[in-house]
Amino acid sequence: MASNPGCDAALGTQNPLLSGSPRTKKFPLTEEEVFYMNCRAAYLTIFKSSLENIISKDQLYLALQHAGRNPSQKTINKYWTPQTAKLNFDDFCIILSKEKPTSKAELLKSFKKLDVNDDGAILHSDLHKYLTKRGEKMTQEEVNAVINLADINANGKFDYVKFCKLYMTTSEQCLKTTLERLEADSKLRRQQFGSQMEGSPERGPSPAPKPSPRVIRKNDQETLSSKGDTSHALLSTTRKFKTSVSFTMTMSANSNQDSTLTEPNLKDWQCAQSKGCFFLEEDGEVVSHQYKMHIAQRSVLYLTIKPLYLSQVEGKRCPWLSVDTALYILKKNENPAEPQLMCFTELRNREVFGWTGELEAGIYWLIPSTTGCRLKKETKPVTEEAQLVHRDETGELSLTSEFRSTLSEIFEVIDLDGNGLISLEEYNFFELRTSGEKCDEDAWAVCRENFDTKKNELTRQGFMDLHLMEANDREGDPLDLWVTLHSMGYNKALELTEACPFVINIYAERCKPRIKAVHMEACSGQLEKAICKSVLDRSDAKVMDGYENIIVHTCNYDTWITSIIENKSDNKVIIHINNELSKNCVNNRGLNIFAVEVAPRSTMVCQHVMPLNEQQEWIYCCVYSLVA
Repeated sequence: MASNPGCDAALGTQNPLLSGSPRTKKFPLTEEEVFYMNCRAAYLTIFKSSLENIISKDQLYLALQHAGRNPSQKTINKYWTPQTAKLNFDDFCIILSKEKPTSKAELLKSFKKLDVNDDGAILHSDLHKYLTKRGEKMTQEEVNAVINLADINANGKFDYVKFCKLYMTTSEQCLKTTLERLEADSKLRRQQFGSQMEGSPERGPSPAPKPSPRVIRKNDQETLSSKGDTSHALLSTTRKFKTSVSFTMTMSANSNQDSTLTEPNLKDWQCAQSKGCFFLEEDGEVVSHQYKMHIAQRSVLYLTIKPLYLSQVEGKRCPWLSVDTALYILKKNENPAEPQLMCFTELRNREVFGWTGELEAGIYWLIPSTTGCRLKKETKPVTEEAQLVHRDETGELSLTSEFRSTLSEIFEVIDLDGNGLISLEEYNFFELRTSGEKCDEDAWAVCRENFDTKKNELTRQGFMDLHLMEANDREGDPLDLWVTLHSMGYNKALELTEACPFVINIYAERCKPRIKAVHMEACSGQLEKAICKSVLDRSDAKVMDGYENIIVHTCNYDTWITSIIENKSDNKVIIHINNELSKNCVNNRGLNIFAVEVAPRSTMVCQHVMPLNEQQEWIYCCVYSLVA
């Protein structure tokens, strides 16, 4: 559920945050190198590669906003004429070199000219006259959008000091975020960025790109920033948003609340259980097992999901135990592409999320979910790599005790039915995760011949010996073993930081329930629809003022808050989200300020928010603005 942030990145000459690269350690970056690095960061926030082209006015406008510019329509038309078919990365750099970002001093100076009382605010009546009568005139709809912006308008006045502070904070935060993302993604660092390659320490900066005939023409040679025109400075910032709505919720500490999930009397109820795991991909997407559940007759059910406890080596971290889990139950019907959402496990008792209710006989999909607020890519560097294998006095290769303990944990995770053995089906989920391939019946027969099995299933010792054989095949080189460990969510210190194993329990009053893992895939698609449906059924909905087809839905589940954006119009929209006024909160986006693009006639999950510290009060305060 990740998306690219659509906020300003002020691309001036400030130093980038790429302190870990060899280039910056040996030599300080020149002003030109900083400029191009910042250009790349902004460009790659929108495009997968700097070799892609800008092919529309909308893309140009969005790219410039990522770069900290707020161009007027007149400026956009200067660079995108009726003859323009596309702009490349070099063109983008040239535009940025001409379009300087607005400074806070310039903004304040522009606003102060209208501040007759010198109190940091402008009367709405004065602002209305200025915006509709001078400079690049705004429409009544655009003016209304400005004076309706949440948190910067009150008592008939526009607080321009607060607006300028918000604008500059947004720029700084988004520059920091885009540069950190560029540094974190090694694939992006290896790309060819326009006319400049990511160079070695010995290589100097490339020359400036030559002007493209599509961009620079004689009538474009004048400076377009219009610094002397105060209305342009005002319009270039206030026209960013058309309208906005805000939500504020104050939540008490969860740790002292009474349990909302009550376990029924389960005496004589029949139970089925299965384990599974959430895995975090390189791009931040979450992958997990998905299940089919069969109920033979109508019955009351009690379903729970919780993080799986694994016996830990002393001193070893277990961050996954604090990860939130949920289970969506969908009924299989005549249209397999549109299963019906029945319920989900929204009630909680400590780490257990559950649901109690009655279901008819039939087949159901069980889709596990986590918000992503706490299952995130690890940023803390590992200082010391664990040893996986060693040789004894005779030169015989063996697994270290620490690695054996980790393999035992992995065995527990992939033993989905919990019988202490690994079946071919269970092993193939492991193989798909770690190598992308399945083990066929012939290969499984060879495995049974060479490793300890019982009832045609692999034992724990057999699983250990299999990995010892892999180490021997590489003559002690642990490279392939580390590939397996990283795929399963372990870092170099053998800590499980990028996965969350879980266990599902199903109790039925009148029949024996059955559950079977059938897929391992991204937590999207049907899950996204299920989350949207659950929120729409019970949310606090607010319509964008003047845009009745754009609706923001916010739902409080006590433990977390989910927001959904519904776009009923025939055009895509870009919504800017600002969480800066929230307190003690963490969201799945990892950003306080970002933007999402919502397709026509669609509904999408915007963000999930949880308390950073559950033992303290948390305040959710979010402003949703429609980007012009």
